[in-house]
Amino acid sequence: MASAAWSSNVMLAIHEKKTTATDLYRPLRLYIASVYSEREAAAADDDLTVVRDLRAAVEQPSLPDPSSLEQRRDALLAYARALALVEPRFPISPDRAHVHSLTFTWHDAFKGNKKCALASIHLEKASVLFNIGAVYSQIALAADRSTDVGIKTACGAFQSAAGAFAWLRESGVAAKAVAAGATTVDITPECAGMLEKLMLAQAQECFFEKVIGGGKPPALCSKVARQVGIFYEEAYAALSAPPLSQHFDKTWVSHVQLKAAQFYADACYRYSLDLHQKEEIAEEIARLKIGMSALADAKKAAKGVAAQLLDSVNKLETNMKTNLERAMKENDRVYLMRVPAAGSLGALPAASLVKPTSLAEVLDASKERLFSSLVPDGSMKALSKYTEMLDNIIRTQAEKLQQASEITRVRLKEMDLPDSILSLEGNITLPLDLKEDVEAVQISGGPAGLESELQQLRDLSRVNQELLVQTEELLQKEANEDAQFRTQFGSRWTRPQSSTLTKNIQDRLNLFASNLKRAADSDSLIERGVKENYPLMSILDKRPIESALPSISRPIMSLDGNEDAIVGALKQSLRQLEALGAQRAGLEDMLKEMKRKDDILPKLMTGVGSHDDLFKKELAKYDPICADIADNIVAQEQLLLQIQAQNEQFAAVFNLEDYKAARERCYKQIAAAVAKYQEFKKNINEGLNFYVTLQEAIGKIKQQCSDFIMTRNIQCREMIEDVQRKLAGFSFSSSGHSSLQRNASVPPDQSSPSPPPHAQAPYASTPGVDSRPGYSQPEPRPSYSQPYPSSYGAPPQQPPYSAPHPGQYQPPAHQPPPGHDYGQPAYPGWRGPYYNAHQPQQSAPYPQPPYNAPGAYPPHQSNYYRPQ
Repeated sequence: MASAAWSSNVMLAIHEKKTTATDLYRPLRLYIASVYSEREAAAADDDLTVVRDLRAAVEQPSLPDPSSLEQRRDALLAYARALALVEPRFPISPDRAHVHSLTFTWHDAFKGNKKCALASIHLEKASVLFNIGAVYSQIALAADRSTDVGIKTACGAFQSAAGAFAWLRESGVAAKAVAAGATTVDITPECAGMLEKLMLAQAQECFFEKVIGGGKPPALCSKVARQVGIFYEEAYAALSAPPLSQHFDKTWVSHVQLKAAQFYADACYRYSLDLHQKEEIAEEIARLKIGMSALADAKKAAKGVAAQLLDSVNKLETNMKTNLERAMKENDRVYLMRVPAAGSLGALPAASLVKPTSLAEVLDASKERLFSSLVPDGSMKALSKYTEMLDNIIRTQAEKLQQASEITRVRLKEMDLPDSILSLEGNITLPLDLKEDVEAVQISGGPAGLESELQQLRDLSRVNQELLVQTEELLQKEANEDAQFRTQFGSRWTRPQSSTLTKNIQDRLNLFASNLKRAADSDSLIERGVKENYPLMSILDKRPIESALPSISRPIMSLDGNEDAIVGALKQSLRQLEALGAQRAGLEDMLKEMKRKDDILPKLMTGVGSHDDLFKKELAKYDPICADIADNIVAQEQLLLQIQAQNEQFAAVFNLEDYKAARERCYKQIAAAVAKYQEFKKNINEGLNFYVTLQEAIGKIKQQCSDFIMTRNIQCREMIEDVQRKLAGFSFSSSGHSSLQRNASVPPDQSSPSPPPHAQAPYASTPGVDSRPGYSQPEPRPSYSQPYPSSYGAPPQQPPYSAPHPGQYQPPAHQPPPGHDYGQPAYPGWRGPYYNAHQPQQSAPYPQPPYNAPGAYPPHQSNYYRPQ
C-alpha cells in the first residue's frame, strides 16, 4: 500500500487595503466648536490627537515579520474601537456632511488601481475591519506549521481572520459602506463571505495536518478532510458568482478550485482506507474512482497554481491509483463484489473543528473614554427614555416566561412527572437532600464502618485505664517506701506522710476512675444500640442507594395490551413540553441579545423629526418575539391539560398510588436510618474526644506524680543523712556502751548514701531561723500548680494540695524536658486515629459527657476533666 503521509503547505494570505493620509483633527475640532462650543473643542484636544495618531499608524505600511504583524493588528484594533466612538458623535456621511473637508480614500486590496474616496464613516470602518482580517491571515501564514505550536498559532489566527470578515458581513458595516457609495468589491458582503469561508478552510486544513501527523485513524482523517473540501467548495462558489467572478485573478480561482477537489479526493482516499480494513472492497473501489475523477477534472482547469500544490495533488493521485489497482485485483480474485454506481453512494461524513472567532470582545469600545463628554443633552435624555421603555418590555416578557416555567414545574410535580416514567424505566432517583445525606453516610464509612470506630473506643478506654493504673502504682510505691522508713526511724522520721500530700491527686485519680467506669457503661449502651439498629441502618450500605427503592411494575394481566401506547403518548407529550421550555429559554436569550445590540444613539444624534415616531419604529422590532412568547404560553397550557389526562390513564393502568405509598415508606426508612446513623456517629465522636481529652489529663497527673516522687526521693536521702548525723553526734557525747546501743539501733545495711553533688542545707537550723528544710520552703507556685479547677476536689483559689508545711512536696523549680521518659509511654501513637486536630472545641470548659446515651455519664457539674 502506498504511503498516506503527505501535507500541503500552500495557503493564502490577504493583502491589506492601502489608504491615503487623512487629517481627522481639524475637521472634527471644527465640528465640535460649531455644534457645542470652543470650550468643548479645547477640552477634546487630547482625544482628537489620539484619533489622529491612531489614523496615522494605520496609514503606515506593515512589515512581514511576526512581531510587526502583531503590532499592526493591535494598531488596527485600537483604531476600530476609536471609530466606534467617533461614529455616533460625528455625522460623517455623504448625505449629511456635517463634518466638512473630511474624505476617506481606500484602494481595492485585489485590484490596487481601483479606489474609492468617500466622506463616509462606514467606508472607514469596513476598510479597517478588512485590514484586521488580512493581518490575521498574514500572522497565520507566517507561523511555522511544522511544529505543534506553529499549527496552533496558524489555526487560531485563521479563525480570527474568519471572525473579522464575518463581523464585516454580519454587523452590516459592509452593507452600509456599499449603501453609502463604496465602489470597491473587496468590502462587499459577498467578498467578506467568501474570505470567511477561505479562512475557515485553511484553519480546518491546519487541523488536517495535525491529525495526519498524529497518525489518527483513516475514518477521522476522512471527516476532517471532507470539511476542508466543503469550506473550499463554498469559497469557490462565491468566487464563481457575481460580483466576484470577474474581480479576482484566475490563479486565485484555480487555487481554490484545485484545493476543493484535492481535499474531496483526499477524503475519498482516507475513507477507502477505512473501507479496506472492513473488507468492503466494492465501495472502496467506487470511492477511489470518484476521488480520482474529481482530481482529474480540477487539474485540467488549474492554471497558474503553485508547483508545490500540484506536486501534492500528483502524490495523492498516485496513492489513490495504487490502491485502486490493488483493490480491483483483490475483488476480481477473491471478493467478486459488484461495484456500486457513484450516484448510489451517500455523501461522505464531515467533521467541522473550526469556527469564526468573535471579535466582539476586542472591538468592544465600552471601556474607552474618547469623547465621553460629547453626547448632546437632548439625545441623552431621549436615549434614557427609550431605554426605560425597552426595559419595561423586556421585564414584562421575562416575567411571563418565568411564570410559565414555574407553572410547568409545579404542575409536573403534582403529577409526579417525569419521576414515575423514569421509575418505570428503572431510572429511580432519591430527593436531592436525602441523596446528599446518604452519600455523606457512605463516604464516612456507612453502618459497616461503625464497628471499627467502636473498636477505637474500646482501645482508648483500655489505654486510659492502663495509664490510671500506672499512675496509682507510682503513688503506692512511694507511700510504701515512706511507711517503711517511718517504721524504721520512728519519731525521728519527721516529714509528712505521703497520704496527706497526695490526697488531692488521689481524689482526682478516683474521679477519673469513676468517669472511666461511666464511660464504659455508655460505650456498652452505644454498642448495644448499634447492634439493635443495624438491620434498620443496613439499607445505607446499598450502592447505589436507588437499588433499595421500589419501582413501578407492569400489570400482571392486561386486557387490551395498550400499556406501551399509553406510556409512549405520555413521553411524547413530555418531550413536547420540554421543547416548549427550551423555546422559552431561547426567546428570553433572543430578547436580551436584541437589547444588547439595540443602539439608537447614532439615530438620535443625527435624526430629525419626533423622537416618539423613532421610538415606536424601533420598539416595533420586538413585537414578533412578544407574539412568539404569547403563543408559547398558550401552547403550554393546552399541552399541560393533555398531559394531565394522559397521566390519569397511566396512573390507573400502572397502579401508581400503591407505588407512591411504597416509595414514601422507603424514603422514611432511609431518612430514619440516616438519622440513627448520625446519632451513633455523633455519640462515638464525642466518646473519642472524651477519651483523648481524659488521656491528656491523666498524662499530666502522671507527670506530676513523677515530679512529686523525684522530690520525695531527694527529701528521703537528705533526711536519712540528717538522722544518721544526729545519731553519730549523740554517740560521741555519751558512754561507750550507750553509744554502741544507739549506734546499734541503725541497721547495718542502712549506710549513709553519698552526698548529692550539690550542697544541701542541714536539716537542723540555728535558733531564730525558720526550722523548715530548704525543700519545704514555700515558693511561688509554678504555672502548673493548679492545673485542674476546684471541681476536682481542691477548694477554689487554693493550691492543689494542702497548705505548705514542713516536709510538704513542692514541684521542682525546673521540670524535666517534655520528652523525658518517666515510665511506660501512655499510648504510643495515641494522637493517631483518635485525635482530630480540626475538631471544634467544646463550648463548655469540660468535655460533655459522651455521648447522649441516657445516664451513661454524670451530668455537666459532676467534675469531668476540664482542659486549661
